[in-house]
Amino acid sequence: MGDPRGFLKTERSGPKRRPVAQRVGDWKEFYLPIADDTMMTQGGRCMDCGVPFCQGETGCPVRNMIPDWNDLIYNNRWEAALRTLHATNNFPEFTGRLCPAPCESACVLGIIDQPVAIRNIEQHIIDKGFDEGWVVPILPDRETGRKIAVVGSGPAGLAAAQQLRRSGHTVVVYEKEDRIGGLLRYGIPDFKIEKQVVDRRLAQMEAEGVLFKTRVDVGRDITADALLLEYDAVLLANGAMTGRDLSIPGRELKGIHLAMDYLTQQNRRGAGDLIDPNQEITAHKKRVVIIGGGDTGSDCLGTCHRQGAREVYQFELLPEPPPQRSEKTPWPFWPMQLRTSHAHEEGCKREWSISTKRFTGTNGQVEKLHAAYVEMKIDANGRSQFVEIPDQALELEVDLVLLAMGFVGPKKEGLLTDLGVKLDARGNVATNEMHMTSIEGVFAAGDIKRGASLIVWAIREGRDAALGIERYLAAKK
Repeated sequence: MGDPRGFLKTERSGPKRRPVAQRVGDWKEFYLPIADDTMMTQGGRCMDCGVPFCQGETGCPVRNMIPDWNDLIYNNRWEAALRTLHATNNFPEFTGRLCPAPCESACVLGIIDQPVAIRNIEQHIIDKGFDEGWVVPILPDRETGRKIAVVGSGPAGLAAAQQLRRSGHTVVVYEKEDRIGGLLRYGIPDFKIEKQVVDRRLAQMEAEGVLFKTRVDVGRDITADALLLEYDAVLLANGAMTGRDLSIPGRELKGIHLAMDYLTQQNRRGAGDLIDPNQEITAHKKRVVIIGGGDTGSDCLGTCHRQGAREVYQFELLPEPPPQRSEKTPWPFWPMQLRTSHAHEEGCKREWSISTKRFTGTNGQVEKLHAAYVEMKIDANGRSQFVEIPDQALELEVDLVLLAMGFVGPKKEGLLTDLGVKLDARGNVATNEMHMTSIEGVFAAGDIKRGASLIVWAIREGRDAALGIERYLAAKK
């Protein structure tokens, strides 16, 4: 604890968002820089709470040693803070920008005051580390001669690859897209994470000896049998990218798209790729409805603003959450409460407790959305169900509909079918405590194993899977 009275005398402070009128005119990250001394003072707010719930699994899946690096930056020991941060988290520049910060929801100070600005401090430490040249390649002490294939280059695959390469194994990361990064590259808009942030970490990993192969769809371009024959171990980290669709009348009309198709196309456009005009998805001068109220919906909303949408609605099936922490999610759990993102600040008409029933249009193009307001009731078996409210229908003119209702699991056809791995009750890849699947030598980590989850869990999964692979290979000697 850097300052015993810091939490009493210092208010929470963090980086400010750029003005709305300015930031919607570009694709740059929306936070303004913040001074070192401000972050040092914020580190001093970390109190002597006895049991730091922030770094337990309720707060931080990667087990970040949060009080330690808060103390270090308060005492101006930034490089030591970076080492402490990297001890548990391979990519704090990703989590510092993208994680919803369950650590802050579990902060003991948050019981009586605003929690410590943990996520902002984390990002500041790593960005300063890159600026100062402290982030350098870490080369293995020896080469083991073992070869490991990692399928998928999202945060889970990258974390595992870095850990395994630093142990001296030959690691090859396969990515079916044309660039490395998975959802970091194509699923998250540039205004949340500019892609040079990803590229600078990939440069470190390449210097460490991680091999990247793009445009390789494992299971099609390389068979499962060939993969098992060439490598001593295989890690499946290719995500849970099957989006939840909406099977209602009119779904086939043009102008209705899965959110990830929309976001991916914009990220490709931002990277300089040419988009086929016949395949273009844009919100420019359009009336847009986003169905789904989570982070993906917020990403779509921010993208619509920057593309120049005429107006944007966001529909959510669930009722509006309370403005403060719900009694159903007491501290230190992640609270159910109303959240207003940077994208909502930029403008949005939010509708709650609404169920979309059908789409209509002419000449194959969507023109109207038909919905009904619903309420949640408990049936005779104690299960929740949504019941339409009589005479509470909604009809809305619309040019573009984006389906951001989450993901239902990994793609089954292809690699998973060819390997024959067992799935769990939710349709994800089943593993044991070492992250090994039902096939010897084949491991799984991240969303393909957990289902769609947080980036911080992906990194934790990748690190744990790497440890499982290490133990497996050691037992084979």
